[in-house]
Amino acid sequence: MSNSDLNDLAAELADFAPPEKKGGRSAIEERVIAGFKDIQRFTEKHGHTPQHGEDRDIFERLYAVRLDRLRALPDFSTLLEPLDYQNLLSADPAEETIDIDDLASELAGVADGGDITVLRHVRTSAEKRAAEAIAERKPCEDFETFKPLFGGVQADLKTGLRQAQLIKAGRRAIDAGDFFVLDGLTLFVAEVGEPLKTTAREVDRRLRVIYSNGTESNMLLRSLQRAFYDDPAARRLASPESGQLSFGDELEADDVESGTIYVLRSKSDHPYVAQHRDLIHKIGVTGGKVETRIANAENDATYLLAKVEVVATYKLAGINRTRMENLFHRLFAPARLNITINDRFGHPVQPEEWFLIPLFVIDEAVVRIKDGSITGYFYDPSAAKLVKG
Repeated sequence: MSNSDLNDLAAELADFAPPEKKGGRSAIEERVIAGFKDIQRFTEKHGHTPQHGEDRDIFERLYAVRLDRLRALPDFSTLLEPLDYQNLLSADPAEETIDIDDLASELAGVADGGDITVLRHVRTSAEKRAAEAIAERKPCEDFETFKPLFGGVQADLKTGLRQAQLIKAGRRAIDAGDFFVLDGLTLFVAEVGEPLKTTAREVDRRLRVIYSNGTESNMLLRSLQRAFYDDPAARRLASPESGQLSFGDELEADDVESGTIYVLRSKSDHPYVAQHRDLIHKIGVTGGKVETRIANAENDATYLLAKVEVVATYKLAGINRTRMENLFHRLFAPARLNITINDRFGHPVQPEEWFLIPLFVIDEAVVRIKDGSITGYFYDPSAAKLVKG
């Protein structure tokens, strides 16, 4: 086979190529395998090899052309035969070989400007995938068991205990108990089955996936991963207990720092503040430098019109700053400092971000937010500690 034939085939399969790897198979071989796997998946789903014909789906016809070409190129027999568990290559080649120019002519009626990559009246791959996924779903008979979980996820998102994170390449791990948003629906991975043998020594698993609209499916893990790739709006609803929240002093290399939680102590000479100075703390979150935030504290009633000292800070990443601040304020609401001072213009003001809490309790709260156990605790002002509910 000529080099031009190899290059033509590689170009045809370029859209299906995985990232090139150092060492191992060549880029052309990887592309050929990726294209062959598409044909295998089609055959598994529809129960027959892709066929030619005007009455066939446009993508089935493209797969049929690709299969004819792979059968006609003996150079790839050694590469593909170990993967060919369906005996696709050993089938008799089509009597009529259709080359790419013939296919372009055949599809002229649905092409825009003669470009077969621009399709008219044909659903996009995302639309086809969504329709197929919906068709494979069925009503979830025990949805009432799972319904409270979806409500809890929404509450966690509002409080900042859970984050909607972009699903990055290389970070598509799926475990039982995970929540995701896909095609506008929240989904819950209720079960992850035993490993299944697949082609090319890959490992797959059957999932039980529950959707927020009361349906479920038993899709394969790798199918769900591909769906994430196809939907740019897909998100992982990460939780502290999953270990996926970026919160703490150490950030991963590709994490974006969202801000800093800071704890302040007032230097006010107000009699009550002076008497309980070691217990009165202000908790806030800022996206900038804490020093800049408090630079004019003595002129701001929010800071009790006095200078402050920073007694603790905690870095955070990938978390909504406002929601995190609100979470702390709700947690320690029973210990909110009830004090009224006059601002610079003599108007009475009641600052709301100061609390009568020992510093060690704030430290504990940070740890429990990080490991996810904070949901089982509340603050008891009489005992001055977090108590398990």
